[in-house]
Amino acid sequence: MTELIKAALYGLVEGITEWLPVSSTGHMILLSEFVTLRVSTLFWQIFLVVIQLGAIMAVVILYWKTIWPIRRNPGSGKLEIDRDIISLWKKAIIACLPAAVVGILADDWLDAHFYNWVVVSIMLIVVGIAFIFIENRNSGKKPVTRKLRDLTYREALIIGLFQLIAAIFPGTSRSGATILGGIMIGVSRTVAAQFTFILAIPVMFGASLLKIVKYGLFFSGMEYAILAVGMIVAFVVSVLVIRFLMSYIRKHDFKAFGWYRIILGLVVIIYFVFVQR
Repeated sequence: MTELIKAALYGLVEGITEWLPVSSTGHMILLSEFVTLRVSTLFWQIFLVVIQLGAIMAVVILYWKTIWPIRRNPGSGKLEIDRDIISLWKKAIIACLPAAVVGILADDWLDAHFYNWVVVSIMLIVVGIAFIFIENRNSGKKPVTRKLRDLTYREALIIGLFQLIAAIFPGTSRSGATILGGIMIGVSRTVAAQFTFILAIPVMFGASLLKIVKYGLFFSGMEYAILAVGMIVAFVVSVLVIRFLMSYIRKHDFKAFGWYRIILGLVVIIYFVFVQR
């Protein structure tokens, strides 16, 4: 029962931090210092990725009409393909290609060399400063792209390159990097956030598939229960957080998240340098 409660806590943190631009990796590293699941290293690697599936299912359900291209014509009753949605998926695939190539070729190397508190804390602070700087620079400017369907292939590729930065450097925050990249090139906060959610679908499914193929799913009944609890909690919390974020950015910018990242990055440094020695 204790392990299931821990799994629920991890699902809670995943559901909150996966979508807010605050770095889920940074929070997971901190949480793992205080709450340790008594599982094998192999299962732990699977758990961290697979609970993201719960979070991604929230996007699939909330944005089903936006991402599913098959429609029934109200007049004829025939099934039709929505070309705008097909175009959106093409843009998403283009945006995901850079991170996908790097992930496939260098996943283990990146985990071994960059998945540590030093890189995470630095990227928390750097991206936090970037959020504050970009929001101040863009203050008063009107975004060029205000609707998701108006996002160009060029803009999608640039956002994908920012996603690549997050794939290489943990602590960057995938959502933080892509939203920041979108804002920098004139995409509205709402469109940048929506495209970020859609990009998460192939990214997270792909990452989960890689881990499953690599490690398999041969676990005990308790381990499957831990996975299920983490995924379900991540799903429920993600639904609430995504709705909150989309409501929040209609009236606010991302500077508050920038300051939060800077403070969290400093907390991580202080903890590992002065407390855990």
